[in-house]
Amino acid sequence: MTKAVLMTILLAGLIVISTSGPAWAAQLDTTLNPNNAESPFKMSYLKTVFIEYPNGGDLFDALGGTQWKTAGTADATNPGVQKLMNELNDGIQQDGSQARVSDLNVLYEFQLTGRNLQTSIDYRVILEGTITDYIITEDSQKKLVDLGWRGLTATSSIIIDGVEINIPLDTLKTEEPILYNTFIDTEAENVLNRELINAHFIVEQPLTNWHFLFDPTGINADANTFGLDDSIQGFVVSSWTMGESSIREGRQVERVFEAEVMADEMYIVRSVQSTDTANLSSIGFGALDVLDGVEIIGVTPTPPEDYMTTSTGGFPIMIIYGMAGLAAVAGIGFFFISSRSMKNQVQGQQGIDPSNLVGYQTSASSGGYQTNRGEAHLKDDTDYAQTRSVYETTQQETTQQETTQQETTQQETTPQETVPEQTMPSSGEEAACGCAASSEIGSECDCEMQGSCLCDATCGCNADICKEQVREMS
Repeated sequence: MTKAVLMTILLAGLIVISTSGPAWAAQLDTTLNPNNAESPFKMSYLKTVFIEYPNGGDLFDALGGTQWKTAGTADATNPGVQKLMNELNDGIQQDGSQARVSDLNVLYEFQLTGRNLQTSIDYRVILEGTITDYIITEDSQKKLVDLGWRGLTATSSIIIDGVEINIPLDTLKTEEPILYNTFIDTEAENVLNRELINAHFIVEQPLTNWHFLFDPTGINADANTFGLDDSIQGFVVSSWTMGESSIREGRQVERVFEAEVMADEMYIVRSVQSTDTANLSSIGFGALDVLDGVEIIGVTPTPPEDYMTTSTGGFPIMIIYGMAGLAAVAGIGFFFISSRSMKNQVQGQQGIDPSNLVGYQTSASSGGYQTNRGEAHLKDDTDYAQTRSVYETTQQETTQQETTQQETTQQETTPQETVPEQTMPSSGEEAACGCAASSEIGSECDCEMQGSCLCDATCGCNADICKEQVREMS
């Protein structure tokens, strides 16, 4: 049971930790229209390189406080863009897909920011283009759409208008020669030679692990009131989303590569590329399948009549069952701990049994009113004698000594007067009023407070009014 509770805690912690993610490295956004021969797509690539010089050095002198930015755009007429298109299509073919990129526009932006302890270089390349030949086959019922092209990657150098946009180290060759000469032929070269245009993880992540939802707005009777595009009117839209870091998809972390370079000082080079994400949509209802090792979807205008799930692979069911399982484990642990606690508790009456107590009144009526005061004592005084307060014993002895001294004084001053034996209570005899209790603790008794005493001759209170009452009754 203890192991089950620990596993539950670890599982919850993994869920919390794994659901965080920073800016994405490669991000795909596309909506395929199976009714058209081509569809647009957009792919963004991001990477940051940090150069640290904690001990100063030549790089600190050259880069500290330095800032520059290089940006540009190009279309398919540019030789560098044409080379990039060929690289992308070669990669698509190697992934087993028949689709290809037919048009491409490139936007690139590199920015260096020098600081006191480090310099950062941000690389960003955005590809906007057209994908074609993604329809494998079609009939009157459905169309098969190729999705194996989504891992758009280029591994070689891509130069557009004299600027290297794919290999970070080659970018430094033209923009910062001192950095290039410092890092060439070192371990940092392996870090900086990793290509920027790389989306392998998007195609390696099976679509069955992506979240799937479909929007039926297009088939509603009043769909035209929503201002929908003509291309989706009469159809549902299927959407697959990738990028969540979870147990089902796997924990996604930043890809960090680091190297130390010893030149005039120790320098640290670190390349940081975050996890990838993708948003892929298709007009129509898409059902996943695999054809010759390539992931495809069978697209129909509307979903099947009995289709109720909103996620591929029964994802909501897994989440529901997982939450129910966690609740069951927590409940079992709670009842197990509660059962052990109850077994350790002592059953039955605790402390003094009320049947062993006896109560009596410690105050009588005085001056026209009755005070309700009482005490509870054990029937058997054995335990009380062993645990009685030492202060109570001392106070009683002091009171007895004062009473003896008063009796001696009275006998010396009035030898002819004899106080009857009943004026002082014998040992074990209780006083007839509450004044006796007041005398033991040396406080003012009720009789003295009211100015009259109704006690009998056995009262042993030290108050003058009680002494006079005792003499009169004697």
